[in-house]
Amino acid sequence: MSKIAAAFKKQRKCFIPFITAGDPNLDVTEQLIVAMANAGADIVELGIPFSDPVAEGEVIQAANIRALSAGTTTDKIFAMLKNVRTKTDVPLVFLTYINPIFTYGTEKFLANCQSVGLDGIIVPDVPYEEKAPLSELCRKYGVDLIPLVAPTSDERIKMIAKDAEGYVYIVSSLGVTGVRSDITTDIAAMTEKIRQATNVPAAVGFGIATPKQAEEMAAVSDGAIVGSAVVKIVGKYGTDCVQPVSDYVKEMAEAVHKVQ
Repeated sequence: MSKIAAAFKKQRKCFIPFITAGDPNLDVTEQLIVAMANAGADIVELGIPFSDPVAEGEVIQAANIRALSAGTTTDKIFAMLKNVRTKTDVPLVFLTYINPIFTYGTEKFLANCQSVGLDGIIVPDVPYEEKAPLSELCRKYGVDLIPLVAPTSDERIKMIAKDAEGYVYIVSSLGVTGVRSDITTDIAAMTEKIRQATNVPAAVGFGIATPKQAEEMAAVSDGAIVGSAVVKIVGKYGTDCVQPVSDYVKEMAEAVHKVQ
């Protein structure tokens, strides 16, 4: 059983925060991962900074710029994760795009993921029909390739979900990442379609910011993913962000974990 599968089995409803690696610098990223795990995060998603993050809204775009300006590189991220693995075994997932993977060397990238104990990757710009080469290498190196389904996926949901690994990332809203006051998509109906195709858990992201929203999304799926709201705190406090992020993650994780 993968560490991601074990996390969902242990907790049943998982809270998954996202941060951009290297924002504001990699030392702080290392501290954040450990602090979030200690605060109740069941899985941590890490963005690899990229100059053209097409799925991201303004908050995470700004984090990418800060991370790149701080000199963050993929090799430096891997080196940082080696240190992280001496301090926590929380499941870790990269959220990145195919261009940085391809430029780095796809097999080299996944071999390094395996060597630092990286558990899964999410690549939003690789459609289901084109995932085979990446999927084969992910399997070779024991890295879960986590798919996304959107409100517009409709009948494709079952097709995408049937060979999902790790968890299915349910995109709650159309458009790019960012905090939303209301999530109007019928998440329960999307989750039901996923469950008809697979036993792999499904977690909801895009727009969740409050404990109430996290609790509501966990009630109709297997977990809540929160990115922009966490990255906003990092942006606000900079190198002093570890405690404020930890406090926020604790509150959000408690909201998700109380859902039966």
